[in-house]
Amino acid sequence: MEMRPLQASDEKSLRALYRVVTRDLRRSGVDQWDWAYPNRFTIRADVKSGRAYGISENGTVIGAVVVNDQWSRKYASIEWTDREGRPAAIHRLAVRPDFQGKGLGRQLLQFAERVAQDEGYTSIRLDVYSGNPDAVTMYQRHGYEHRGEVRYPMRKRPYFCYEKVLK
Repeated sequence: MEMRPLQASDEKSLRALYRVVTRDLRRSGVDQWDWAYPNRFTIRADVKSGRAYGISENGTVIGAVVVNDQWSRKYASIEWTDREGRPAAIHRLAVRPDFQGKGLGRQLLQFAERVAQDEGYTSIRLDVYSGNPDAVTMYQRHGYEHRGEVRYPMRKRPYFCYEKVLK
């Protein structure tokens, strides 16, 4: 397995990753993602920007994360700790269900933190669906602090906003 920036040739595999993760979340009663998100346009933009990273096995993307400095306008209402620095954001962290429980989510998260730190970001911001307790727990366990919540259309529950100030 290797962690690397994803290329245009990985788009199909990345879309497949998000489809299988979405189905698994839905089976578990988590309505975080659906047919509309993440979609091929979002995925293509992530890859084209060079900000999508993944873990592959035998040419198949089995885990992915996006690190950039873009976030929802809804974040303006959140009381962030890092107000003077240069924050990054993490999006769409996912691991294939058949590879979960092996520490790949943690590896993706730590990799994203290293990328942000190496690029001079001072903190990381993210939102996580409050109806996804496993994801909420993972971020809390890795030192992310709850800063507030935002709501997105067509979602029953709010998204919790978390921040980690990088050292």
